[in-house]
Amino acid sequence: MCNSAKLAYERISDGEPVVSIVMPAYNETLTIVPTLASLCNNKTSKIVEIIVCNNNSKDDTASLATACGVNCINEYTQGIVPARNAGLAIARGKYILNADADTIYPEDWIEEMINPLVNDQAVSITYGRFGTIPTASTGRWVYFLYEHLAESVRWFNKKTKDEAVNVYGFNSGFRREQGLSVDGFNHPVGTNEDGFLAVKLREKGYGKLHYVTAPNAMVWTTDRRIQLDGGFVKGTIMRIKRLFK
Repeated sequence: MCNSAKLAYERISDGEPVVSIVMPAYNETLTIVPTLASLCNNKTSKIVEIIVCNNNSKDDTASLATACGVNCINEYTQGIVPARNAGLAIARGKYILNADADTIYPEDWIEEMINPLVNDQAVSITYGRFGTIPTASTGRWVYFLYEHLAESVRWFNKKTKDEAVNVYGFNSGFRREQGLSVDGFNHPVGTNEDGFLAVKLREKGYGKLHYVTAPNAMVWTTDRRIQLDGGFVKGTIMRIKRLFK
């Protein structure tokens, strides 16, 4: 799969990049190649570069990324923020797309996420829908119901709290210069790097948030964050508590 991903990447990366996809990675041997293959096989009219920020992985993450032909850099300060900022700092594209190494991206994802930024200067950041890939005992049908509930939660957040909490780092995009002007992904304690970036861009006057709802832009990510929170039940309870804070 690495060789086919490399050949596909050569097709979309031939020239000066317009879009830079930044992907932090820590011990992603099991998932990074399918993720990169999905990105490399996107259908897009734009020149794309993919930057993997290897964040002290102890496995073959870096060598697998290199085998896929993408740019793999090392960030030795541990953490998602230093890794995302490192990729942002060296990116050459006008537009940044945030991706994660355990997520599958549909072939139209790049176009659907970037076009609102290209076509509307009143948009500062895009974010999209996602489905969940089970990695433990939780059935896919449970996550199907969970995702429909999450859609209602996103509506609730937008109407009563702040739409920025709906923005996730594995499925969002913004203009590079604007991101740099607001200090990248740095954020205060008690906030998240992705949502707070959206707040900073909006408050700087760069424009509104844009929710990409097109079915062909929906990504699929593993449930490892939920599993790290103690599994589906505990993870869901934690998210409900955060919702009503």
